[in-house]
Amino acid sequence: MFPRAPDEHKPGKPMVPNGLGVIYVLTSAAYLFSLSNFDNIGRAALTLASCILFGGFMGLFDDWADLRWRYKALLPLIAALPLAVLRIGNSRMATYFWGKIDFGIYYYIVIVPLIVAITTNTVNQLGGLNGLETICPSIVLTGFFTISVILNREQYVLLYIPLIVLWILAYFNFRGKIFVGNTGSFAFGITLAAYAIIANMEQALVISIIPYIINSSLILINALFFKRRARLEMDGMLLKSSQRRSLATLIAYYHPTTERKLVLIISSIFILTTIMAVVASLA
Repeated sequence: MFPRAPDEHKPGKPMVPNGLGVIYVLTSAAYLFSLSNFDNIGRAALTLASCILFGGFMGLFDDWADLRWRYKALLPLIAALPLAVLRIGNSRMATYFWGKIDFGIYYYIVIVPLIVAITTNTVNQLGGLNGLETICPSIVLTGFFTISVILNREQYVLLYIPLIVLWILAYFNFRGKIFVGNTGSFAFGITLAAYAIIANMEQALVISIIPYIINSSLILINALFFKRRARLEMDGMLLKSSQRRSLATLIAYYHPTTERKLVLIISSIFILTTIMAVVASLA
């Protein structure tokens, strides 16, 4: 049913089913649509469903047409529209140092679009290793779920099925059995951004995705100013790098290791930042 892609960091480069992120998109959307009749979360459920469907479509289109980065940067702004409408009348956002600030009209026309565009694209840029596209957003989304449950925010109901499906995909992706493709990575990224806006936990999002931001900054600086791409090299079963142009190559430069250990190291960084986000949100 699914096209196959080579696993570049395995001996013999075995062919693995690709594009399984569509399972997350369809299952999550179906679940969220089923919640649309509930008065308290119906609008939020429909908004999150529309964002996930748009992220999945954007990723699928990228898989087919190999979109240029300028389009990838701008397309998520479309998904910001329903989120801005949902938050009309509530333009206050928590900040770590100054408490909650009402940003007024700038929240809708600047902050929401920036959150959606940056989060979606930075999540998409961290990949290429088995489990990296799925484990990291699973950790962040679990942090959001934890915050919502502890603070008794009713929006946590929206994450039941998306979180379960994402962790299932992470299990098989980490074992090298499936790839989620851009369909999955864009859908995961837009889920993080959309839920953070819906549940008013933008501060937690920013703290949680610090590793994503570091990775994208390294990639973009090297690509835009030096025309250099990040690349990992195989040395037997070890991954190493002669340059520091992404988060993965930065780690492999100083500490050559196996693919699984490299993924676990990066995942551990996300666990740390997500814990920091949870603590900051509950303080």
